[in-house]
Amino acid sequence: MAVPDIAADGIILELDGLSVGYTDEPVVVDFSTAIRVGSVTTVIGPNGAGKSTLLRAVYGLTRHFAGSVRFLGQAIERLPPRERLKLGIGFVPQGRCNFPLMTVRENLELGAYTLRGAAAVTAAVEQTLAQFPLLASKLSVLAGNLSGGEQQILETAMVLEAGPRLLLLDEPSLGLSPANQDQIFATIAELRGRGLTILVVEQNAHGALQISDTGIVMELGRIFMAGPAAEVIADPRIKVAYLGGEGPTGARLLAPCGPGSRRGLPPWPPQPPRAGAG
Repeated sequence: MAVPDIAADGIILELDGLSVGYTDEPVVVDFSTAIRVGSVTTVIGPNGAGKSTLLRAVYGLTRHFAGSVRFLGQAIERLPPRERLKLGIGFVPQGRCNFPLMTVRENLELGAYTLRGAAAVTAAVEQTLAQFPLLASKLSVLAGNLSGGEQQILETAMVLEAGPRLLLLDEPSLGLSPANQDQIFATIAELRGRGLTILVVEQNAHGALQISDTGIVMELGRIFMAGPAAEVIADPRIKVAYLGGEGPTGARLLAPCGPGSRRGLPPWPPQPPRAGAG
């Protein structure tokens, strides 16, 4: 499937009424949003809200129940992950996903596996090193010996070698020290400056929203709030729930939910009206 190089309306990814999950019931329900080319969108929410499932759905790793996923105007909800990768969607999943017993150079060479020919792989590695000079001084170091922040940068660089138009990042700062978290957010801001579109799920709400254009708050598989990142940061409810603010009663305003919880969601699939119901 061919996709245009540039979205005529400036929208690179559009989700419309998307419901996805893993077994018999969706985790994310009736999710709709549109992401503009060259923007950073951050998704936050309590554990089990469906944030990571949303990213996995964009990459084709979940069961599709309803709704559409359009990438640069093309419907892709039925495509497998490998086809979405070819179209220009890159995904850096949560947790370490490098080859720890291989060197940084070897990891970068593996990251360019979709390219044909040794010359193309070499060129991709050199371009990556120019973009991430931190890695250039560590080419012979085993990936497992890098710091957490350095490993996250390596994994992001590996995905970028495929030349994605849209980058999906799942909890890139998870488990990192404050200094390494700052390093990751600086890298995301730099990538945005180069024109890359980024959709990121984050537990560090303040750090991620500071470098984002749009913020989305999820709860119980649905959108609780969405808008410009500055407005999301300023919202009193978000300050209480995620940014260390205090509410009038000290109570949490967004209720957490465990994995698989459907508290507050309607039955799935939607039930037809009973006979005779008015």
